Amino acid sequence: MGSVGVTGPLASAARIARFTAVMYKPHYLLYGVLWVLALEGTAALAAQPDSAWRPTGATVLRIVVVAFVLLYLRIVDEQKDLEYDRVHNPDRPLVTGAVTAVDLRVAMGLIAVGAIAASLALSVGSAVMITVAMAYGLALWGLERLSDTVRTHILVNLVVTYPVQLLVTGYVVVSAIDTGEVRAQWQAAATAVIFAGAFLQFEFARKTSRVRRPDELLYSNALGAKGSTAASLLCAVAAVLCDLVLVRPWDYAAPASIIAWLPVPLLLVPAFGALKFRSSDRVEYPVLPAVVFILALYLALIGQALALP
Repeated sequence: MGSVGVTGPLASAARIARFTAVMYKPHYLLYGVLWVLALEGTAALAAQPDSAWRPTGATVLRIVVVAFVLLYLRIVDEQKDLEYDRVHNPDRPLVTGAVTAVDLRVAMGLIAVGAIAASLALSVGSAVMITVAMAYGLALWGLERLSDTVRTHILVNLVVTYPVQLLVTGYVVVSAIDTGEVRAQWQAAATAVIFAGAFLQFEFARKTSRVRRPDELLYSNALGAKGSTAASLLCAVAAVLCDLVLVRPWDYAAPASIIAWLPVPLLLVPAFGALKFRSSDRVEYPVLPAVVFILALYLALIGQALALP
């Protein structure tokens, strides 16, 4: 009896560790780190261009919380998409039995408690925002089970599911305001447009194909390959235009102006991806340029926040 009590939790922890290694790759963690730094820095720069922004201990704690909440949302998706994955992704851990639903739900509970407690150490507003973000992720799971339209119509699904990203963005901004890194100005909230555009250009790119496949959730099924490509490019342009409006690079003299204008030439990256897709006979949209753009843009935004004030 005693050995079962010891080996059970240890075996579950080992399965969760393997699940994390397979489904939460290092680039997801890198994305989370850059997302928080770029978001907090850009919000600070936009709302208080006369003051320098520097990461603090509160920034580090927010990074840790967001990194774990992204894992939490990945775990929710693994369970939410189980029926779809049984057909289209049969090698996923939950499908193969490498991890169990009970393992995942225990991990979710531990992450939720830890994220809320860590956020509460920052501020009450931080704890409320991260709780709402995780609760919304759970609500999406239930909504997709109840609604065929949400589950099978890709554009409806996007409208319903994307707000979870906005809520995590809201968490970072509200928390940074509460802890003093960002001033409570409308510009801080407006930075959400930059990060929505950057993420959505990747989202459209990764679900675009030249071939219509009605049994898969692809934006190109609803918009066509050209329409889905255009949507990805427009999202990238929207992200950069919002940064220009908030940062106002024309107000800076060289050499600072070079850093201020840096997001503009980065648009060549997704444009290259679109051109490569349109000029070749490849079936799938090239995702790498979309990934490079989002990471390069976040690095540029961090550079702006550190160098411009």
